[in-house]
Amino acid sequence: MNTKLPEFTPAVDLTTSHGTGPVRREKPHYVTLTPPCSNACPAGEDIRGWLAEAQAGRYREAWDILTAQNPMPAVHGRVCYHPCESGCNRGEVDAPVSIHAVERFLGDMAAEKGWAFKAVRPPSGKKILVVGAGPAGLSAAYHLARLGHAVEIREAGPVAGGMMHFGIPAYRMPRAELAQEVARIEALGVKIVTNHKVTDLMAEKRDGGFDAVFLAIGAGLGKRVDIPARDAARVLDAVNVLHETSAGQPPLLGRRVVVYGGGNTAMDAARTAKRLGAAETLIVYRRDREHMPAHAFEADEALEEGVKFKWLTTIREISGSDLTIERMELDENGRPRPTGELETLSADAVVLAIGQQSDSGFLATMPGIGFTPDGAVEIGPDMMTGADGVFAGGDMVPSQQSVTISVGHGKRAARHIDAWLNGAGYVDPPAADLVTFDKLHLPVYSDAEPGEQRRLESDRRAGFDEIVGGFTEKQARFEAQRCYSCGDCYECDNCFAACPEDAIIKLGPGKRYEFDYDKCTGCATCFEQCPCHAIDMIPEVAANG
Repeated sequence: MNTKLPEFTPAVDLTTSHGTGPVRREKPHYVTLTPPCSNACPAGEDIRGWLAEAQAGRYREAWDILTAQNPMPAVHGRVCYHPCESGCNRGEVDAPVSIHAVERFLGDMAAEKGWAFKAVRPPSGKKILVVGAGPAGLSAAYHLARLGHAVEIREAGPVAGGMMHFGIPAYRMPRAELAQEVARIEALGVKIVTNHKVTDLMAEKRDGGFDAVFLAIGAGLGKRVDIPARDAARVLDAVNVLHETSAGQPPLLGRRVVVYGGGNTAMDAARTAKRLGAAETLIVYRRDREHMPAHAFEADEALEEGVKFKWLTTIREISGSDLTIERMELDENGRPRPTGELETLSADAVVLAIGQQSDSGFLATMPGIGFTPDGAVEIGPDMMTGADGVFAGGDMVPSQQSVTISVGHGKRAARHIDAWLNGAGYVDPPAADLVTFDKLHLPVYSDAEPGEQRRLESDRRAGFDEIVGGFTEKQARFEAQRCYSCGDCYECDNCFAACPEDAIIKLGPGKRYEFDYDKCTGCATCFEQCPCHAIDMIPEVAANG
């Protein structure tokens, strides 16, 4: 594959002098800028950093860098919707780096090799209660334990994992890999108590001698919708269908199932219904595919498996096995509005997948804690609720909902809790400028096609076996090598070779370069030849400063 790159527009005017001659106006300066992948990652991973180690075959070092921010790479390599790849500059040339596939490879290798986490601080003597063992709770517990704090998670369910276990079907998130990631967090010293539902938070905090609390109970209740029903067919909630199926007690749905909703949970419920024996599964959604909240690949996989869609349709009434549905149309703002045109469908079961909310009622009597109208817990910029020392995050707070966002919340909360325990406040370090595609100085052609993960054929997806396979070591290393290292010097020697004045000093492997400003004329040749924009041209006074 030879892909012609867009015409390069230099960031400086190459038709004029850059300071050569008696007065130099600008000097080159090495910089480390923010790559778009990390900028888009809700967990704040140093993606560029761990890809650099992986492409050199230093997989343990790559895993260490990755897990400094996110303790569950085998999980995220499978279930994250990888917004990092949507921002990847390589996508402007051929295709984004398959970051999620390399992340999964590292996570699976860690399980195979038995790699373990280590604390970065000695014991602090502080004790934190985490309520909920989903992605936010596990992430917060991991980061707090690394910082030397004693952490106990109390989980209402029979196993840790939250919606990763009970909400994501096994064909996307195999349970063995999830259990391995949880076990590694436990081995760090985190205590996980299951089948323990917290109903009196302050009593548990007091009786357990906890110094702080992090609430991470998720959003495990399905939202209800007011649909008139007389002697209705079975009407179930999608969250319950997925939960019962994951628990080994799948509901009886019948041969014809209608799923009402257009999000990722609706896709999972419809695909699960097919695996539970439904001869026909139909998704009814009130808008069109363009306005559907589910990710495109989720809908594509549902279609591959025989799920049917009825767009621009809403359910008006359920009577026995008959559903009265109404055709909708979109207004100029993309909002659905009724047309009055009705028809009838039949179904053995209707599965509602119209959103989720938190079961936060047990917090209603706690002084200081505020709620949004849909039951989400309000928090401040430091992730603390209105109750002193009680923090919250994940799906139970106002935010978009995903595993990776929740893991990011857990990490941020751990940093704020750690600072609060020490009588201080945590402030994120300022981020360097973002490296967009137009700032790169790339070669004219590219011939490094992305790798592809093996996929189970649609006619073989009768059960809950994992659909997408992982990379081999050869594939993972090659894919990591497709990274442009946007904004960070990787010692390609382009600047060293291009400088006409021998003004660049090579310091040795891993040490990069420095400028000899006594020789530098400010011609900007090094800047123009740096493919990843690790060199900026700055005013002479700034360079001297």
